[in-house]
Amino acid sequence: MKSTPLSLIAGVVALAAVTGFAALNAPGGGDTTQAGAAARLPVERSSLLCPAPSTSDLAETEYTSFTPKGENGGEAGAAELKAAEALPVDEDATGEDADEEEDADKDKGDADKEKASDGKPVVSLKDLGKPATADTTKTDAPALVGTATGRFAPGWTAQQTTTTAAGSARGLLGVSCTAPDTDFWFPGASTAASRQDYVHLTNPDDTAAVADIELYGADGPLKSDVGEGVTVPARSSVPMLISTLTSEAATNVTVHVTTRTGRVGAVVNAAEDEVGSDWLAASADPAVTQVLPGIPADATSVRLVAFAPGEDDADVKVQLMGKNATFSPAGNATLHIKSQMTAALDLKDVTRGEPGSLRLSPADGSRTPVVAALRVVRGTGAKQEVAFIPATEAVGERASVADNRAKGSVLSLTAPGATAEVKVTASAGSESGEGTVKTYTVKGGTTLEVTPEAPAGLKGGYALTVETESGGPVHAARTLKITEGGVDMFTVQTLPDDGGSVEVPAAEQDLSVLDD
Repeated sequence: MKSTPLSLIAGVVALAAVTGFAALNAPGGGDTTQAGAAARLPVERSSLLCPAPSTSDLAETEYTSFTPKGENGGEAGAAELKAAEALPVDEDATGEDADEEEDADKDKGDADKEKASDGKPVVSLKDLGKPATADTTKTDAPALVGTATGRFAPGWTAQQTTTTAAGSARGLLGVSCTAPDTDFWFPGASTAASRQDYVHLTNPDDTAAVADIELYGADGPLKSDVGEGVTVPARSSVPMLISTLTSEAATNVTVHVTTRTGRVGAVVNAAEDEVGSDWLAASADPAVTQVLPGIPADATSVRLVAFAPGEDDADVKVQLMGKNATFSPAGNATLHIKSQMTAALDLKDVTRGEPGSLRLSPADGSRTPVVAALRVVRGTGAKQEVAFIPATEAVGERASVADNRAKGSVLSLTAPGATAEVKVTASAGSESGEGTVKTYTVKGGTTLEVTPEAPAGLKGGYALTVETESGGPVHAARTLKITEGGVDMFTVQTLPDDGGSVEVPAAEQDLSVLDD
């Protein structure tokens, strides 16, 4: 009788399908791992999706692509962002026949769109540790679909930054291009008359995806039938104006995007009267403790929006991790969040001239997971500017953010637990400039704000990579600031672990066929 450990083979093959990387050693090979051990291996494929930027005639958008140096995958590979386009799909997926789609495409086609969808990459990365950039001023610039393979896959990141000098969409709009997924939470959206919020759904795959969009206000779910069964055609992007999905106007709304079939990238574009616009990225997955890093020292208004997706209410402690210590804002030490309802807390100018980060943790024995985000305003009167900070995961082994500039980049580091040491690498410049490395110690329970040391001889932009060297977890955010028309514009991007490597369990025994 002969036997083979089939469950082990199936497990490794399944892992290979998910990560894009797996290796099986032949029986008798010299690279056998001891039973129970596991190895961390670099991923060999990554996907990123960038939403369609502003349609304003005054908008200028820059794309930046970057992969840090390190223990990367194979020698070959590429990292390219290409224009998304609606490919022909069947009638059952879209409710429209292929002929109607073809006619519509012809009607809206022009030279710029043909060029954008000719299959050539908008941004193509050539070197590890050196950003590649591209820009556009087109009002019809498409969403981008990107894939990195081989040595460019581990830690690949891309940034989309749009500057709009005036108008209702005025602002500095920044977003780290997102990985496709099946579940997203966006506390901090709105259906109020003063807001124009669009949720952008981008499908990277060759078959249609079907998504559901649920909305939750202060009193629970907002009635909506329009958000059910939204078809996102293959390799295309669909923007949905959130206020058209319901007849109920609500200042604070949590948007929940899930997919029935396929996967999408999702992000919310929020434009608000008098304070400009920015992208609202998804919150970290529901958890009993959440960290929202990088509140600017000069914030004039901070609003916390939180949601409890489970069946139980949540009670959370609200704490600001400041420059020197952790404390609870006066009169706002706790927040009660009813199940399936969106709660908001006006923290006003909570940082009071010092950088800070917010921590939400269980209060009164509550263990209900929550999601959260911050709406942050700088400036006063006609010079106000808005940005959003979602709850984010820790930096972990490594995280990067692209599109940093000679002036205006600020890095926020917070250690919610034990004191930690991190290494911060400024990459080579996109045109020229040698990278720099600096190490920082972040005291437990505090927020450290630093101005990164730009590459020597910098021309163009650069990327920042943060790596945890020792101590407790660190959460990070990058604030990018510019002044346009007398307005101090800004945008904040968080730095969660880049997922550049995956733990692969070792076989307990080799895969040879054993005799009884």
